[in-house]
Amino acid sequence: MTSIRPAIKKDAPFILEMIKELAMFEEAADQVEISLATLEKDGFGEHPLYKSLIIENEDKQSIGFCLFYYRYSTWKGKSLYLEDLYIKPAHRGNGAGKMVMEYLIDLAKTTGCGRFEWQVLDWNTKAIKLYESLGATLDGSWINCRIEEKLKS
Repeated sequence: MTSIRPAIKKDAPFILEMIKELAMFEEAADQVEISLATLEKDGFGEHPLYKSLIIENEDKQSIGFCLFYYRYSTWKGKSLYLEDLYIKPAHRGNGAGKMVMEYLIDLAKTTGCGRFEWQVLDWNTKAIKLYESLGATLDGSWINCRIEEKLKS
């Protein structure tokens, strides 16, 4: 049976491996710049910036991960944001993604969040179907903005 557990520092190499696999899946492998040291410091240091879950199969082998954090909405207050959810291709379609999403929905509810949100690429139809089956609404009216180059030394 598939299970999920909170990630610990020794999971950081696996998390980084999954981040890279996800980036390849999203056709953006060249965009991953984060180092293992930064991932460890930011997630498992004195003031963690994110939390992560490890998805394991019945043999306790790690088959995926998710990374999330709390943020603040001026409209809804405390919110939970899912940064990444990735399950190795051989283990998809067995309910692991749904299990993680239901866990995060419950976490958002029990921690007083007014919103739980994430992004999905428009061509990832399997994920979109999962999210819609959970009651998610897809909002195409917002445009993502970012600045990266100006932040580099």
